[in-house]
Order: sequence, then structure tokens, then C-alpha cells
Amino acid sequence: MDIRHITPDYAVTPQIAVEDIPAIAAAGFTTIICNRPDAEVPPSHQAATVAAAAEAAGIAFAINPVTHQGLNMGMVDAQMAAAAASSGPVLAYCASGTRSSIVWSLGQAGKMPTDAIIAATAKAGYDLGGMRGQLDTLAKA
Repeated sequence: MDIRHITPDYAVTPQIAVEDIPAIAAAGFTTIICNRPDAEVPPSHQAATVAAAAEAAGIAFAINPVTHQGLNMGMVDAQMAAAAASSGPVLAYCASGTRSSIVWSLGQAGKMPTDAIIAATAKAGYDLGGMRGQLDTLAKA
């Protein structure tokens, strides 16, 4: 696992497995958000399988499958709602952590300065500078 904190309460990681759940719980995460569509992974890594292990460990689990082509504000709103409902730190995952970073960034537009959003994701290893225009537009909306 390669957990990368964007904020103290929101981190992203590439695909997780059932075996990772104890370490995720030990790290203090109280919610996991799956941003990876089941069509991208084998049955052993699909959301329901990981969700069952997470919930058995006392970790809330939200499913919000995101594709780059299908990304919309409904997905962003769902991500932010799941994070807001969490009783503690959130870990979101997809294939590489990029989609989970993008969805978070879009959800912060207008709440944080664009430079701060881009800096937070860059510090975690995700260069989202190309989203500056989109983030600025959302911030003005």
C-alpha cells in the first residue's frame, strides 16, 4: 500500500486488497471510499469484497466508482458527502490514487484557493496543475 495524505483527514492510495484492511484500521482510517469501478479489477478486489472486510473491521465503506470519461459533479458531491459523514480520517482508492485526488480537488474548488488545492495534491505526488482552469471555473460558480 502506498497511502498518500492530501490533508490530515483525507488520503489516497492505489488499489487496496482485503489483506490491507488491518493496516488501514491500524493507521486510524474510519472510512474507505472506493473510486475504482468493478470492471477494472478481478472479483477478489471488487468493491463488495473489500467492503465486507472493511465493515468487519469497523471501517465504513462507500462506493463511488469514477472514470475519467464519466466524471461528473454528482460523483464529486458523493465523495464529499462520504468524507463529511466520516467519523475520522478517510482513505480513498482507485488504480493509482489519481482519480481519488481529482475528485477531492474538484470538491474543494471554492472552499480552498486553487493554489492550495494544487499544492496539496502535488505534495502527495499528484500533479493536477492542468486542472487549474477547471478549478478556477468551479470556484467562481
